[in-house]
Amino acid sequence: MSPTRGAPKSLADLSSLLECDIKVKVAGIDVDGVLRGKFMSKEKFISAAKPDGFGFCSVVFGWDIHDAVYSRELLISNKANGYRDLIATIDLSTYRRIPWEDNVPFFLVSFQDPESREPLVVDPRSILKITTDRASSRGYQCFAGVEYEFFNFKETPETLAQKNFHNLTPLTPGMHGYSLLRTQLNNDYFHDIFNLATQFGVDIEGHHTETGPGVLETALAYTSALRMADNAILFKYLTKSIGMRHGVVPSFMAKPWGNLPGCSGHIHVSLRNEAGDNIFALPKSDVAKGREGAAFNDTKYISEVAEQFLAGVLDGIADVMPMLVPTINGYKRLVGGEAFWAPNAVTYGYDSRAASIRVLSPPSVPPSATRFEVRVPGADMNPYFALSAVFLLGLRGIEKKMKLTIPPISHFSPEDKKNGKVRMLPVSLETATTRMMQPDSVAREPEMFGDVFVEHFGGTREHEVKLWNEAVTNWEVERYIELA
Repeated sequence: MSPTRGAPKSLADLSSLLECDIKVKVAGIDVDGVLRGKFMSKEKFISAAKPDGFGFCSVVFGWDIHDAVYSRELLISNKANGYRDLIATIDLSTYRRIPWEDNVPFFLVSFQDPESREPLVVDPRSILKITTDRASSRGYQCFAGVEYEFFNFKETPETLAQKNFHNLTPLTPGMHGYSLLRTQLNNDYFHDIFNLATQFGVDIEGHHTETGPGVLETALAYTSALRMADNAILFKYLTKSIGMRHGVVPSFMAKPWGNLPGCSGHIHVSLRNEAGDNIFALPKSDVAKGREGAAFNDTKYISEVAEQFLAGVLDGIADVMPMLVPTINGYKRLVGGEAFWAPNAVTYGYDSRAASIRVLSPPSVPPSATRFEVRVPGADMNPYFALSAVFLLGLRGIEKKMKLTIPPISHFSPEDKKNGKVRMLPVSLETATTRMMQPDSVAREPEMFGDVFVEHFGGTREHEVKLWNEAVTNWEVERYIELA
């Protein structure tokens, strides 16, 4: 993983780095992508920074996003094991300081099983580390980028509750994508996000308004996959923290409004060799005419390995949908399909924003920037799980030397989705979870996520579905209470 600027390389470096501090903030990530952490005294932290780590309550893997224990007992944390401690290991390479909290030092942790001391496969950082290690063992380095779209409201946590989460006031009115005027209505908030993100070690590549009332989009700078997932999670944290200072609630909910486009969490991926060269790219000698033997014209300017990676992603994407779209609401974003810029089928295409997988290659980008953009996830994704899913599927495609048999999206008509020529993705979290948990699911394969991960994460998604099925929504009351 790419270390942050100034990250200590040893315990001696760490002691020197923290010489003038009295406390340190640490955090791990739960399956919903929520940071769970605390402050530690400097002395306690330095002691815990040794390989033995420190105890951290396993309940963060035993309850949901609102701290309600799961509907059925799951393996990691339960009544039977007393919600025992896990081992948290501090990753010194994640060092940064929080500029809006008096520059307090901050580090991320990963979790281990307390008995085996093996990485906890349901821990988001651990599963992505396992994924990148598998790639490394084959001579590949995983690189990625993330783009977030997010609504912003002139609200506070208190007013959200007072309004019962209804009739919220957007930060700005109207549909103004790429507007140079709308940002000036909230200049301090808009610029603080960019400026403080840079100070926080979360580098931004682009930052602008997107179409929709109060919508912003931020593209994070391309880097190694684990560092990218860290940056993506911490971008949400810093944006929400900065929002509190300005009376703004940024929301990464995938589909807050039924009649407007939702919020995407597009991810860009590529592989490099040990020399740092992009192996998805064609050699310069082939760029002019393209690759002989390409399955289709849309893949003529990517390497054979990249085509195998793409075939692997398309082959298994429907079986890993909960890792890409983990919430009930996330599937509402996909219902509208391309009409709302949210692909909902097993499709790809050269520079196509209508496809689930956008192929970015020459001539639209230089060979070194050749990559795939996976457009299925919403902004509510857990980036560790989403990146793991894409890279594991792609590596599976390379390992099996998969052939690309599906034509690009340009070969299909809208009617082909109805007549079965185009494979559709699951349309709800319930169907996606059921498919992921089937005995023959690609997700269960040992070189993918494996049974332990699928059983635990699947159980957490079943819990989410159960709560949704038991809920009575405003739509139901408004539609049926008088006339039924």
